[in-house]
Amino acid sequence: MRKWMMGALAAATLAGAAPMACAQTAALDGPLTIVVGYPPGGSSDRIARLVADRLKDRVGVPVVVENKTGAGGRIAAQGLHAAPANQNVLMLANPAVMVLAPLVVAQPGYDAQRDFQPVSLASRYKFALAVPADSPIQDVQALRQWLRANPKQFTVGVPATGSLPHFFALMLGREIKQEPEVIGYRGSAPLIAELIGGILPQGIDTLDTLLPQHRAGKIRILATSGDTRDADLKDVPTFKESGVDLAADGWNAFFAPAAMPQAKVDRLGADIAAILQEPAMQDAVRSVFLEPVSLNAAATARALSAYRQQWEPVVRASGFKATQ
Repeated sequence: MRKWMMGALAAATLAGAAPMACAQTAALDGPLTIVVGYPPGGSSDRIARLVADRLKDRVGVPVVVENKTGAGGRIAAQGLHAAPANQNVLMLANPAVMVLAPLVVAQPGYDAQRDFQPVSLASRYKFALAVPADSPIQDVQALRQWLRANPKQFTVGVPATGSLPHFFALMLGREIKQEPEVIGYRGSAPLIAELIGGILPQGIDTLDTLLPQHRAGKIRILATSGDTRDADLKDVPTFKESGVDLAADGWNAFFAPAAMPQAKVDRLGADIAAILQEPAMQDAVRSVFLEPVSLNAAATARALSAYRQQWEPVVRASGFKATQ
């Protein structure tokens, strides 16, 4: 049985959750900017704005969210690592920027482990395997049976080549001993459109993306990637329950530039973790089909280390390299 990131996060949460009481350090010496490398409206942007709205009251200064888009989030990371020590700036980033890009992009413009300090995990998300609503395949067991009769026909669409769903598809293929033909789309919208239309036999994307279409009866989710069933999908099993020893997730986390003083990093990590323990904040995060996570800076660093140990071997073994 593999020790996946889900277990690491659970253990870190118990060990590293911040207390509900407000941090006993002085307020920041000026406004705080949270940089997001994606356009407004996406899951990263939503989490950043939810936290920013509550964080301003804890740190005693304005907190502004700034969208610096481009290069799959790398433009924001490149700007953050060059920030001086006296600048109050954080970045909300995901594994595409902090884990995948350093492995598949020849010159990402930053060193993910040297140039940044983990501040606090904020949310995590699961992956899901889906088929068209009218597919005769009703569950993962039926898919495996069909693949045994039709080897080399495991075609899986993902929202982008080199994305987390891409490498999750490779993980799934490894576990069921079927090499997938991974088809990368230009985002989730065309992937879902071809799933709904029956053009694509299988697709893998984040659960928060696929869930609304499943609820609408336009696609069918066969399994999710958590250790336990998702609260919004009690009737859909996990991969483990389906006989596949596989669990994995993605996350959104706050990072500071390496130059930021450690005391400030620790204070912001404790404040953000405390905010994410608030029932109203947890409800707000869950309302967009993400799972809130409350970890301080030290526990976040441990959780991210475990995450890299899970994904890096898969990415390296794939041989995938980004063209831009």
